[in-house]
Amino acid sequence: MGKMYPANYMTPDSLEDVRRLAHNARGMIDHVYLHWTAGWYGQCYDSYHICIDKGGEIYLMCDNSLTEVKAHTLGRNTGAVGVSLCCCGDASAGADKDGKDVNLGSAPPTAQQIEVMAEVVAVLADEFDLPLDTDKFVMTHCEAAWKDGYGVPYGAMVNGVIQDDPDLRWDLWKIPDYYGKEGALVDGGDLIRGKAAWYQRKWRGEFMGD
Repeated sequence: MGKMYPANYMTPDSLEDVRRLAHNARGMIDHVYLHWTAGWYGQCYDSYHICIDKGGEIYLMCDNSLTEVKAHTLGRNTGAVGVSLCCCGDASAGADKDGKDVNLGSAPPTAQQIEVMAEVVAVLADEFDLPLDTDKFVMTHCEAAWKDGYGVPYGAMVNGVIQDDPDLRWDLWKIPDYYGKEGALVDGGDLIRGKAAWYQRKWRGEFMGD
């Protein structure tokens, strides 16, 4: 997870700070990967470019540049930005391929974290010109792990192979939909990309008069 920095020793950054760094990195970033830290609220890690704490506070964990290569997604770190929610320290998942046995533990993603992650993704996708109607360019670590055929979840079948990697990478596989489905667990990638696309449309004024 990299080095941990307590959030209460840092000053939160703004969405405009994210946009400024993203604007400066145009043409150099072609993927965004979404994570949780598998740690606790109030703990930010420098394996990610951006961490989002319990109340939606944004922390930039890079040296004023999103082009810095961070160790967040196996084999996918060059030309990529890693965004992580500070949560899920005791989350667990079994072998059910539909995620019915996912337990997000005592520090699950909060509604504020999910909404702010969607806003951050909306900004990054806008500045980097990445489509949000596919999981090809903006994806969760879980989706990347499925694509690369490792460890999600333990004992599940991936491309005809039973997974036996104990070091699971199932970040944001299932997260609560606090507004649309009253907290029911849904596919994290689809939810966040959908919310991000909604924010982009809102910022463009497409909902005026609705």
